[in-house]
Amino acid sequence: MIRMSRCSSTLVILALLVACRGEPPAAAQSLSQRELSALVDSLMPGVAKATGLAFKSTPNAVVRSREEVRGYLLAKLQQELPPQRLEGITAAYRLLGLLPDTLDVSKLFVDLYTEQVAGFYDPDSSALFAVVGGDRAQLRLVLAHELVHALQHQYTPLDSILKDIHDADRLTAAQAVFEGQATLASLVALLPGQDVMADDGFWETFRDQLQVQQAGMKVFNQAPLVIRAGLTFPYVQGSDFVRAFRRAHADQQPFGADLPQSTEQVLHFDRYTRGDLPLTVRFTADSAVPLFEDTFGEFEIAVLRSSLAGINEVPTDLAMGWGGDRLRVYRSASGAALVWVTLFDEPRYAERFMLQIGNKLALQKRAGYRTLVDALQVGGKSAVRVVVAPDGWAALPGVELR
Repeated sequence: MIRMSRCSSTLVILALLVACRGEPPAAAQSLSQRELSALVDSLMPGVAKATGLAFKSTPNAVVRSREEVRGYLLAKLQQELPPQRLEGITAAYRLLGLLPDTLDVSKLFVDLYTEQVAGFYDPDSSALFAVVGGDRAQLRLVLAHELVHALQHQYTPLDSILKDIHDADRLTAAQAVFEGQATLASLVALLPGQDVMADDGFWETFRDQLQVQQAGMKVFNQAPLVIRAGLTFPYVQGSDFVRAFRRAHADQQPFGADLPQSTEQVLHFDRYTRGDLPLTVRFTADSAVPLFEDTFGEFEIAVLRSSLAGINEVPTDLAMGWGGDRLRVYRSASGAALVWVTLFDEPRYAERFMLQIGNKLALQKRAGYRTLVDALQVGGKSAVRVVVAPDGWAALPGVELR
């Protein structure tokens, strides 16, 4: 997925607010640096109690104008999605039919990450930013959420974890833990009279309200499914994972060695508890220099399945038997070429993938291109290879387990 390491409540804050308060935001209010510091101090005890972690120091909190925050976020976006990486990811999504060729992805992300910004925590500077002129009740929830990120950073290297872009699926799993915990803890801190952690009905309402509020967010609502699903996954599925983790390990934190290693583990807690780790796939015997290479992962496969089926939801209740994957994009004179190999735990899962996804990809037509989908064995594991490439392109790499 197209991911940024910045921890932000931007896209879910209104849904959280409505879900827990049942009312729309009030009018905008001014905010001074002194008021922000006092608000942070007042929220810290509840956040510490909700997470089970003590603050080692008071986080640095700074008031900034909306224009200043926008400029900062745009600079971060350029750092974390440099042109070549964005080009490679965009090409992969387009070749798989997840993005239209006409979409300006760079502009979309600029608009998404500056839509309804109320505040965020930046691991690079270890600072919590609040936007002046926002609704005070909304700001309390944003600050509580971002204070959890500041607290996480005091106990785990949040900045280095979220900057590791060598395995996008693993990165998404880590983000789900950090955002899921922040979502849970902020609500527990602000709703001390409710058993938010154990109340399944509350989380059903949360999901419903999230969908309602997203419909009112113009940029978000018009984005393709793969973008929308990728942005909400850490909050929704991440909250589910952290709730399950807390039930199983009440006195532990899901950090360090306890971080899930894949979105499969986030989606299916039983896979996490039994240590179902992803296999590492490596391309070999290559005659061309790749533009982009990364993992895809179970959640993104679920998004692709929904996209191919023409539905606007992403069912994830049934495990896919995903064992690991690797995706590579090449430049060529005739256009980008994609090679994607996915391993499965058992042959039956590979067969299901072929029926639900592989066969539908093979039917997609793109002028000047061919799509090949075939079954193979990699390291004794059943696998499926997808190739979407210009006619005549022949730089197909080998594949092995590392």
